[in-house]
Amino acid sequence: MKNLGQMMKQAQQMQAKMAEMQARLDQVEMTGAAGGGLVQVTLNGKGEVRKIKIDKSLVDPNEVEVMEDLVLAAFNDAKQRVESHVAEEMSKLTGGLKLPPGMKLPF
Repeated sequence: MKNLGQMMKQAQQMQAKMAEMQARLDQVEMTGAAGGGLVQVTLNGKGEVRKIKIDKSLVDPNEVEVMEDLVLAAFNDAKQRVESHVAEEMSKLTGGLKLPPGMKLPF
């Protein structure tokens, strides 16, 4: 039973570290860009949009579709950056332990 006690202790430590990481992710910001930086979207580490910046040169009523596409592309770029950052932080937390696809901590 000593091993079970040790495993429970390690699980509690990992859970505490996970809570710390989630708190830090709320403070992290990643910016994605599109159109050579004309459109920028900033997300926090939890994937929530914090800021959208659109260069004034894009504000043309005849180019709304282009602007929409660029906002979408910038958002997707920022989201990919956030996901990469979270994966890196998770790898540090788990010591490189690979979780099965779709499995997320905490359980």
